[in-house]
Amino acid sequence: RYRAESRFRWYGRIGVLFAITFLLVLFTDIFSKGIGAFRSTSIEISLTYDQELVGISDIHDESQWIQGDWDSLIKTALRERFPEVTDRKEKRALYALVSSAAGYDLRDRLRANPDLLGQTETLWLIADDDVDTYFKGLKDGITEVSFLDPLEQILVQNLAANGEAKLFFNSRFFTGGDSRDPEQAGIRGAMMGSFFTLIVTLLLSFPIGVGAAIYLESFAKKNRLTEFIEVNINNLAAVPSIIFGLLGLAIFINWLHMPRSAPLVGGLVLALMTLPTIIITSRAAIKAVPPSIQEAAIGMGASPQQVVWHHVLPLAMPGMLTGAIIGMAQALGETAPLLMIGMVAFIVDVPGGFTDAATALPVQIFLWADSPERAFVEKTSAAIMVLLGFLILMNTTAVYLRKRLKRTWS
Repeated sequence: RYRAESRFRWYGRIGVLFAITFLLVLFTDIFSKGIGAFRSTSIEISLTYDQELVGISDIHDESQWIQGDWDSLIKTALRERFPEVTDRKEKRALYALVSSAAGYDLRDRLRANPDLLGQTETLWLIADDDVDTYFKGLKDGITEVSFLDPLEQILVQNLAANGEAKLFFNSRFFTGGDSRDPEQAGIRGAMMGSFFTLIVTLLLSFPIGVGAAIYLESFAKKNRLTEFIEVNINNLAAVPSIIFGLLGLAIFINWLHMPRSAPLVGGLVLALMTLPTIIITSRAAIKAVPPSIQEAAIGMGASPQQVVWHHVLPLAMPGMLTGAIIGMAQALGETAPLLMIGMVAFIVDVPGGFTDAATALPVQIFLWADSPERAFVEKTSAAIMVLLGFLILMNTTAVYLRKRLKRTWS
C-alpha cells in the first residue's frame, strides 16, 4: 500500500514536470521568435529637401503635399551615397533598402517643420523588412538563407561596416496600426480595439451578472423555473465561444443592422459569453457569506434588500471582482466570436470610438500568422508576448484581490 501511494505521488510529480517542461518550451519558442520585433533596423541617409524634386511650389497647397514625390528624395540620397550603382536593375535593388513607407515619414516631418525645405539633413530611415531580417542575422551571427539578392547583401554589409545601419527600439510596433509592410505594422490599433471592446463587455456583463446572481441566490423562489434557469446558465458556460459569435452575427448585425467590425458589437457578443462565468462566480461569492451575518441583520430589523445591499454584497464583492477579472481575461483572449462579426477586417487606422471599425489583439495575431511575409513571424510572436503579458497581469490581479480582500469568519 505504501509503495502504491509513493508511486502515485511520483506519477503526479512527473505529470507536473512534463506540464512545466512543455510550458517552458512554448514560452522559449515564442520569446526567441518575437524578441526581434521590439527592435528595427534603420539606415542613416543624408538628403536634401529639394522642393522642385518633390513638386511643391506652395507649402499651403494641401494637394501638393499629398501628391508630392517624396520617394525621389530618398532615391537621390541613396544614389549619392552609392555612386558606383549605375545599372537600372542595380538601382532597383538600391532603392529597396529603405521601406516603401519612408517617404510618408519625410512628408509628415516636413509638414511639422516646413522650414526644413531646401535644407540638408541626416536622418535614420526605417529599412525594408527583408533588409531588417538580414541585418539582424548579421548582428546575431546567423548565416541562414536571405531573401536579399547578392548586391543588396553587399550594400547592407557596407552600411553596417560604416555604422550607417543600426538597430533601434521599435516604437512603431506600439504606436502604429496594421500594415501590409511588416516593418510598418503595429499593434496600437488592435490594442485600442480590444480596449473599447472590453469596456463594453465590462459595463454590460458585470452589473447584469451580479444582479442575476443576487436575484437567483437571495430573492428567487426555488421552483422549476429557477432550476431551469440555473441549469441553462451552467450549460452556457460550457458552450463553444464561436456559438456566441454566430448569435451576435444573427441578432446584432443581420437583425439589428449594427455596424460590422465595431467594438460595440464585439463587446455585446463577449458580454453574452462572459455572463455565465460572472453569474456562477458571483453566486459562489454570495454563498460564501455566512448565514449568521444575514440572520443578525434581519434580527436588527433590516429588510431583505438592506441585508443584500449593506451586508451581503460588500462582503461578496471581492469574489465577484475576481470572477469578473477572470471573465475579462477570457474575453481578451477570444478570437472565434470576433471573427464571426467581421472584426477580422484589415484595419489601418487606429479606432477612436466604440463604433469605429476595429480589430482586436487576438484577431491581429491570427491575421499576421496567416501572412506570407517572413518578417510577420516575429511580429506574430511579439504580439503573442504582449497578449500573454496582459493575461498574466489580469490573472495576477485577480489572485491578489482574492488574497488581499479575503475575509475570514470564526
